[in-house]
Amino acid sequence: QVQLVQSGGGVVQPGGSLRLSCVASGSINSINTMEWYRQAPGKERELIAAITRDGSTNYADSVKRRFTISRDSAKSTVYLQMVSLKLDDTAVYSCAAEGLHYSHDGVPTAYRLWGQGTQVTVSS
Repeated sequence: QVQLVQSGGGVVQPGGSLRLSCVASGSINSINTMEWYRQAPGKERELIAAITRDGSTNYADSVKRRFTISRDSAKSTVYLQMVSLKLDDTAVYSCAAEGLHYSHDGVPTAYRLWGQGTQVTVSS
């Protein structure tokens, strides 16, 4: 199993910056992709950034060129650096780990596990 613990978040003014962290523990070698999602009030949850095992990254158009996903493998930590924050970025942000767990007889089972979520509020 994989456990994810998030930190960061808070209140920031428009144009400000924040960094979110997500520390993974447990069977981290089973993780293929680490992801950041967000969900604003009254809206669907949105995948905003992902980083794969080989370091490839992808971003939603809504955050491209403002948010950066990165990782520190030595610390088993994934970061989401957010700059030029806008009012519309206000949401609960959650990290997720996507991977495969293999049973004793080698049968793979896909999983996606979640961090606890953290509130980011952009307000003047």
